[in-house]
Amino acid sequence: RESRGSWRRISERNGGLRESGGGWRPRGAASCAPRPDSTRLGVPTDLGQGLGRLVQTLKDQLPASEGGWGRWRPPGLPPGPRPPDEADIVVVGGGVVGWSVAFWLKALENRRHGMRVLVVERDPTVRHPPSGAGPWEPPRPPLYWGSLLLQYSQASTVLSVGGIRQQFSLPENIQMSRFSASFLRNINDHLGVLNEPPIDIQFQPSGYLFLAPPERAAGLEASVQLQREEGAQVALLSPTQLKAKFPWIDTEGVAVASYGLQDEGWFDPWTLLQAFRHKAMSLGALSCAGECACQSSRHRGVLTGVLDPSSVSSQVHMPDSREYQPVACAIVVNAAGAWAGELLGAAGLPGQLGQPPLPIQPRKRYVFSWHCPDGPGFSCPLLVDTTGAYFRRDGIAGNYLGGLSPTEVSTEPDPGDLSVDHDFFQEQVWPRLARRIPAFASLRLCGSWAGYYDYNTFDQNGVLGPHPKLDNLFLAAGFSGHGLQHAPAAGRAVAELVLRGHYESLDLRRLGWQRLEEGTRLDEGGVV
Repeated sequence: RESRGSWRRISERNGGLRESGGGWRPRGAASCAPRPDSTRLGVPTDLGQGLGRLVQTLKDQLPASEGGWGRWRPPGLPPGPRPPDEADIVVVGGGVVGWSVAFWLKALENRRHGMRVLVVERDPTVRHPPSGAGPWEPPRPPLYWGSLLLQYSQASTVLSVGGIRQQFSLPENIQMSRFSASFLRNINDHLGVLNEPPIDIQFQPSGYLFLAPPERAAGLEASVQLQREEGAQVALLSPTQLKAKFPWIDTEGVAVASYGLQDEGWFDPWTLLQAFRHKAMSLGALSCAGECACQSSRHRGVLTGVLDPSSVSSQVHMPDSREYQPVACAIVVNAAGAWAGELLGAAGLPGQLGQPPLPIQPRKRYVFSWHCPDGPGFSCPLLVDTTGAYFRRDGIAGNYLGGLSPTEVSTEPDPGDLSVDHDFFQEQVWPRLARRIPAFASLRLCGSWAGYYDYNTFDQNGVLGPHPKLDNLFLAAGFSGHGLQHAPAAGRAVAELVLRGHYESLDLRRLGWQRLEEGTRLDEGGVV
């Protein structure tokens, strides 16, 4: 000990020696492997390693339990909490629309904790990126549910580009966007939780910029007039004005442009989803993982559903298991997004009720990210070209996101998985954007991913409200790419129908099921 202390004092005086792994070497000399100590805290190294292996073996063998020590899960036992045997309302779908419905149901209930709301998420535990995704992925902070990591890696909500706008051609869509913009502006008043950090959705108020060719100029001008009547701040720009405002745009083929001046831009979808979920659960909403199957039964020879649990019930099929849990409920809200039609079809409801299938299908959409150091700067809006291609700025370092929806049904990609066709960018997206933004001729593709639209093949608009023959079955789906930005308004609307029996905040009756039965289309001209 005295010798070791002497060497340390010599080292401190001369600055030429230092200790490394129990030995001494000149400062700056090459490193060598540390000499293993024979003991560590009085325990022989071999014995300590053996105990560590024993601990890991025991953890792998002992059954897992809530707050328990073991990690082994018997085959067929589902992960996470089991659903309750009963619930007043079952919301099928744990995306942003489903959690918005759950939040508003709990926020508007007459008596605190007077109603049990259960949200069933199809698969919140996906840990891997979508098949075919590039090396870059949208950042998503982890969310934990007990000891279970929730990634929502294939959820439509977190795979969107996060846009919000008032530039629609239907009054209902404009009104829902304005409601949502006000909600997001005051998000902490609505979704803030006591003693929790404030919510920051990272809103970028850069606006939307729509470009129209001569044949669509009149339609764009009529839409802007309607938007202004609804209170939206939107400017019409001639090609000369467009070039003066955004000199990096090639205005060839552009007859007129519309530019959102207020409450338009983009935000972080994951943060909004997490905020809805966290607030709803703080108000008492319940959550479970699994697939929900709705069932209907005949009552006195007719199908009825006025708060009658026998008309529509739900079964939650547990993930990674053959087990299912029946959940007795009074009301089912179908917010299953791209699989809303499949949910009703699997229950056989359209055939039993003599109705056509719900026209909502999953449609796969690609999002590409690229880098272009000479591209548009901080003032860059979300631009929608005359060809349908779009892009927006992603940060301030020359990074961008964009894509293109197929113009014909025959060119729709297979929705069977979330693989990405990179030739689609090379052959379809890049040429269109490079013609409009000359700087993009030298861009570098960085990554890509795919997500689903809950596409309404009838008129590309959401379907809200009660089923025409089953009054305790409600729908909130089919938004065709607008579900994220309309979620606050759609969730409130459905909650008002369930709890009050009528709309209070917005009159969205035209978006109900009746138009599907009558064949009355509400075509939206602003689908991107």
